[in-house]
Amino acid sequence: MSTTESRRTRKVQESRDAMAGAAVDLVLAHGLDQVTVETISERADVSRRTFSRYFTGKEDAVVDALRADYARINAALEARPADEGPLTAYYRALRSWLDDDPAAWHRAPRTGDLLRLLHREPSLLPAYLRVRDEAENESVAIVARRLGLDAGRELRPALAVSLAVGAFGTAVRFWIAPGAATPLPQLIDAAFAALADEPAPRTTGK
Repeated sequence: MSTTESRRTRKVQESRDAMAGAAVDLVLAHGLDQVTVETISERADVSRRTFSRYFTGKEDAVVDALRADYARINAALEARPADEGPLTAYYRALRSWLDDDPAAWHRAPRTGDLLRLLHREPSLLPAYLRVRDEAENESVAIVARRLGLDAGRELRPALAVSLAVGAFGTAVRFWIAPGAATPLPQLIDAAFAALADEPAPRTTGK
């Protein structure tokens, strides 16, 4: 990539981040119903047309920050040593993100607020599910490459990611629960430990 292309890509990402950040700030402060695309565009200092080039609506902008977080997790998963099993690799990718990223969720108070908002605002759920499913599909592709398997034909990559994402999601739900005090890294450790301790089901012979 040339210097010009790199600069252009960086500016595009900065503009997208500014709009997403403005959307989260405004929605957390005023509630989703009180925020419009125009107010988000004004806060981010962009035109309505520019906003529409990036997002289909305010809901997409609100959840966009989570897309970047999932991308960081997948980048960490891609970088794990090849000899690690899928669950171990996903767990250690999560811990790498939590330990090394200054913007990881447990260091960003408004992320907890945003995740709680997702549970209170049904209209945000479709946008969030799109982001989550995109990230999960990328995780499956990464795991399949690590295992040398076809993600469309072999069960193992998708199953491993489903288990890992389930453990992650369970830890997050406990982290954002009312009155919760246990740090997210500790909850993730506990969730994956419980997953490892769960006995395998007995298969029935015929």
